[in-house]
Amino acid sequence: MAPGPEPSSPFPGDSSPLPPFPSKPHSSFPDIPPFPADVPTCPLVRVSLSRLLHGDADEEDALWRACCDLGFFYIDLRGGEIGDDDYDDEVVQGGGAGGGAVRRSSRQVEVHVDGEQLLEDAETLFEVQKGFFDLPVEEKTKYDFSAEGSYFGYKGYGAGIIDKDGTKDRNEFYNTSKDDILGHSAPLPAPSMLRPHRRLLNSFIRESHSLVNLILRILDARLGLPSGTLPALHRLTAPSGDQVRFVKAPPQPRDDARVALGEHTDFGSVTVLFNRVGGLQVLLPPGMEPVHHHPSAADVDREETRRDSANAVTTTSGSPGKETARETWAYVRPLPGHAIVNLGDALVKMTSGILRSNIHRVAPPPGEQAECTRYSLVYFARPEDDVVLRVLEGSERIEEKVREAGQVLGREREERAVSAKEWILRRALARRTGGKWEDSAGTEEISRRRGDGVAV
Repeated sequence: MAPGPEPSSPFPGDSSPLPPFPSKPHSSFPDIPPFPADVPTCPLVRVSLSRLLHGDADEEDALWRACCDLGFFYIDLRGGEIGDDDYDDEVVQGGGAGGGAVRRSSRQVEVHVDGEQLLEDAETLFEVQKGFFDLPVEEKTKYDFSAEGSYFGYKGYGAGIIDKDGTKDRNEFYNTSKDDILGHSAPLPAPSMLRPHRRLLNSFIRESHSLVNLILRILDARLGLPSGTLPALHRLTAPSGDQVRFVKAPPQPRDDARVALGEHTDFGSVTVLFNRVGGLQVLLPPGMEPVHHHPSAADVDREETRRDSANAVTTTSGSPGKETARETWAYVRPLPGHAIVNLGDALVKMTSGILRSNIHRVAPPPGEQAECTRYSLVYFARPEDDVVLRVLEGSERIEEKVREAGQVLGREREERAVSAKEWILRRALARRTGGKWEDSAGTEEISRRRGDGVAV
């Protein structure tokens, strides 16, 4: 199948910016204060799983553009078709909304994903993880395996670092191995309260992996790779660093609120995130602007909606006497019925930078949500352990990007081969207290160079 069209983007010079969704009152989670209406947000494309499963080529176009331009998008997991009135101005419209005839993809849809089951599993796991985090600290720390060279298990509050100065993080998390749950490896010690939920974790892993497989198959076709190339590097049955992560970030003191998880790119291939409280921030590439909203007068009067450093944050970098770079961080608003998907470093390396692994972090939630405990549920899909992270062969589009990239990424083929297992382990353990910060680096500099207009 021929490669897909070059992605359009909201960068300067683009003659066809993507349209916003029609306005609609904000949807929210019933047990959580609403995300503030006046906080600028990241212009994420919203893609429909249902349309992808029906081979909607316009929806595949939208996913492809999102993976190349920002590396982040929403995916609507709810069943059934979606009309224009289901959307609001928080996000950028996917390809299939707006009526008219549906343009079918020539790619055969070979994957089944039960989005409703995935949502149901995620809903239940939110309650399960609360039970885990309520355990006494001394019980949870029994399952910290970092001293044994493993990133599975528990990481306590402040047991990670967020910058080169060794600043401690402000969250705790628990990683569950895909291979453990599916019976592909010896089971790790785990708290007794999690044992009854292995069947649930099994279901969540399988549905999440099916979603990842669908995305990889679409990217295969758009990159012009032989069919099945990327899925073959991410087999469910092969040993890998795939994992489910529970995350808890408690409210922070208002007079000492700061980043809970430092800026980074994700280590693997595809991340599927479920959360209900704001906090995730994406570093927008130069030329991409956050979406601004128009709050009511009542909203403006609320103390919680004041503009401060926790909203859309613009910073500059550079040494004295040199031109500084403008950086804008924008919140991603959680949406019911959706997952947030982003790409990781492995796909950047495999495609010579065609696909984007974007820098992101976790900041204090905005507005009234700052008083909430922030729970997140994540599925990290990574290449199989023995996959070497290098530019893939068999795609003219990738070869063209290698030639264009020259010294930026073309030299990847001549560097020391690094397996996915080595890459992920090095980065993960370097971000633990006492780790070597320099070893935590991923493709962050590549992401920034792309924003500066350097071909990668």
